[in-house]
This record gives sequence, structure tokens and C-alpha cells, in this order.
Amino acid sequence: MSWFSRKLELTGAHYAYLIVSSFLILYALFSNLVRNRLHLSEPPFATLVGIVFGPLGAGVLDPQKWGLQDNVTQEAARVIVGVQVFAVGVELPKAYFRRHWKSVGMLLGPVMTFSWLVTALLVFLILKTNLTTALIISACLAPTDPVLAASVLADSQFSRRIPRRIRHMLSAESGCNDGVSFPFLYAGLFALVGTSVKEWLLSTILWQCSLGLLTGLIVGHYANRALRFADGRKYIASSSFFVFYFLLAIFSVGLASLFSLDDFLVAFGAGTGFAWDGWFANKTKSTHLPDTLDLLLNSSMFVYFGAIIPWARFSPGPETEILTPGRLVALLFLIILLRRIPIILALKRWIPDIRTYREALFCGHFGPVGLGALFLSIEARAQMESSSSLPLPQPPAKSPYKKPIETVWPVVCFIILGSIMIHGFSVAAISVFSHYSRREDERAPLIGGETGGLVGMIHEGGGGESEPSVSGDEDPDSVD
Repeated sequence: MSWFSRKLELTGAHYAYLIVSSFLILYALFSNLVRNRLHLSEPPFATLVGIVFGPLGAGVLDPQKWGLQDNVTQEAARVIVGVQVFAVGVELPKAYFRRHWKSVGMLLGPVMTFSWLVTALLVFLILKTNLTTALIISACLAPTDPVLAASVLADSQFSRRIPRRIRHMLSAESGCNDGVSFPFLYAGLFALVGTSVKEWLLSTILWQCSLGLLTGLIVGHYANRALRFADGRKYIASSSFFVFYFLLAIFSVGLASLFSLDDFLVAFGAGTGFAWDGWFANKTKSTHLPDTLDLLLNSSMFVYFGAIIPWARFSPGPETEILTPGRLVALLFLIILLRRIPIILALKRWIPDIRTYREALFCGHFGPVGLGALFLSIEARAQMESSSSLPLPQPPAKSPYKKPIETVWPVVCFIILGSIMIHGFSVAAISVFSHYSRREDERAPLIGGETGGLVGMIHEGGGGESEPSVSGDEDPDSVD
């Protein structure tokens, strides 16, 4: 062994530091080109990095060999999704829900219920599972993902072509519905184990969700008052605002976890309560806090996801004889087509913020599945494995629920992977289609370089401004 080779410490952790940081540095260098010229976002690239360097590719990123099991994946997803839904609550316009409760309520109520039931029917018919397993899987896939949503709805050339009321409505939905999915998930789980409806109402609806949201709103409100007190007396440095923001998100997730509350409703409620009056957004609107979180936390998690995708389990196994790549691909495309688009088109007239059928089609398509589904699938497995929210390091060898335990994880991972790619590249596809649908003399010099509003959407004010850009601004276009 040479002197040089003795100096090398080729451990998994060291590879991870080098690969993830190299990817993030490269993306940061070309972020404007990727986001505003190519109309792409970081999650598909981050996932591909994880695949290329993971067990399927070079094999240098293999979290399972490092001892990172389901519990680590669960906690990483919990924190990152919790921070993201907190960020959504902070970034929404001032007192947003006072004006737009009806639109968001329609998305969280009828639309999400339809998504849950239709997805369950597709899983039941295509994968031949029993009904309770189908309901559990569909509950994991029903919510739209705040992390993937943020990667597209964040400020970019494409997002500025979408009316702000649409962007804010979809952001608000993505912030709420990972938490709202808990009743759907536990309905399937309780049906599987035979728990009473009374227990579901008390444990899930009242304790986890209702108390969780109220707790978050209270935490956010008093955190806002504490920060304003400290800032008014010059006790806090301006550089500490980001630290306070981030730690408050972590605190809300930790508080929820400790008391078995709905993590994501607590975090979203805390963000909403924290920024309800618009003061914090006005203080920090030039710091681009969500962009920093997207690049550091979210992209790293998608690299991790790419490295843990269970490729071998996308084929038939002892407990999953029916799983084949063909069935999973069929399920993916049918979910993309039927999960949201039909119901939003049907309910368009009752959703005030959706004003044209083109807008309804966009909102129906734009329902990505991501890290929230990853967390919910591990939550479901944990409940089936140990009757708690704490997953075992590996699925048990024997269990009365062995088949659903073995089915949930590969199905959810496959749909997440497909959604990352389809929704991640949708913006580029829409931009190219919009470019070539114009007359030749109206096209931008570069393909997809148009800056005007998308055709078929109502763009008030000439620039697509139907909502204030930050929560500290007034809303010039209330629809309720």
C-alpha cells in the first residue's frame, strides 16, 4: 500500500460531504440559468445525483450500509417538511386565510377526499391489494408536497407568469394538506386493525389535528410578540432573524412530536400565526430565507431519497407478487391524470381563486407527491409494525400485517420518483408549449423566454399581480 493510499479515508460519510456539497455548489453557480432559462428546478437533479452515486450507480452513497434506517429517514423527512410548511405559513400574504378560506377549504375538503378515494380505487384495481391497504397507500399520496411545490412556485421567470392568487392558493394548500392527510391515513390504519370511529375522532381529529393547529397558532403568535419585543428594544441583531425563524420551525416540530400532535399542522399553524400581521415578512423580505432552505435542506434530502430508492422491490417478491414495473408505471400515470384534474375542473365554479378552466387544469396537474408522502409511508409502516409512530429499523419477519407493510414502501417510493420527474420537468414542457403556441412574430428569441402571463389565465394589473408579493403588503384583489 502506497503512502498516498494510506492517507485516503474513503468512508461513506466523507463521500456524502463531497458529493452533496459539489452538487449544491454547481447548482448555485448555474441556478439562474437552470431556473430562469431552462425552467427546471433542483429536486429532479438532486434525485438523479442520489441515483447515480447510490447503490444502483457508483455505490458510494448507500445510507443503509451506514446504518441509517427507517427511523433516520422518518426524522429527516419530518424536520424538512415541517420547516417547509412553516416557511409556507410565513410567506403567505398578510391575513391570507381571512380572505381566501373558501378556495383553500375546497382544496383541502372535497378535492383531497376525492384524491384519496380515487387513488385508493386505482391501487385496489391495479395492484390487487385489499381495500384497507389501498386506503393507507392513497392517504400517503393524497397531499401535495410543500417541498416540490416550493421549488416551482418560488420566485422565478415561470412563476411570475402565473397569477399570484393561483401561486398563493397552491402554496397554502401544500402547507396544510400534509397535516390534513393524517385523518385519511389513520382512517385506513384504524380500519385495518379494527379501531372504533370514536377513537379515530378523539385521537386523530381532536387531539392530533385540531389541538395541533391551535397549538401552532398560539406558538407562532407569541413568538411574533417576543421577537417584536426584542427587536423594538434592540436586544436582537438583524443577523439572528434567520436563526430565530429556523429554530422556531424546529421548535414547533419538536413540540408536536413530543405530544403526538400533527407535526405539519403545528408547524404550518406556527408559521401562519408568526407572520399573520406581516411584520416579519417586511423585516426580512430582502433575505430570501425560503430559497436558502430550498437549496440546503431540501436538495440534500432529495439526494438522500435518490440513494434509498428500493429498486429491487419494484419487482414481484414473496409478499408483493403483484408488483411489476408495468403495473407501477400504469398506476403512476393514472394517478397523475385522475387524482386531481377531474375534481378541480368539476368544482372550478366553487373555487373563487380559480377563474378559468386553463387555471383549473394547471391546478389539477400541479399536485406533486414528495417528501410528505415519504414521511407518511414510514408513519403508516410504524403503526402497523409497532402500533406507535416509532418505526422498527427493518420490517419485522413476522406480522399479521406483513403484506401491507411490504407493499406500502415500494409503491409510495415509485410514485414519489415519478412525480419528482414529471412535475419537475413540467415547467419546461409548459414553457416550450407556450412558446410554440404563439405566432412566430410574438415568440421570444429564446425558446421559453416569454415573460408575459400564460394564455388562458386572468392576469390582473397587467403583470399577473393578483396578490401581494409578501405578507406585509395589502391584498389588492380579495375574492371573498
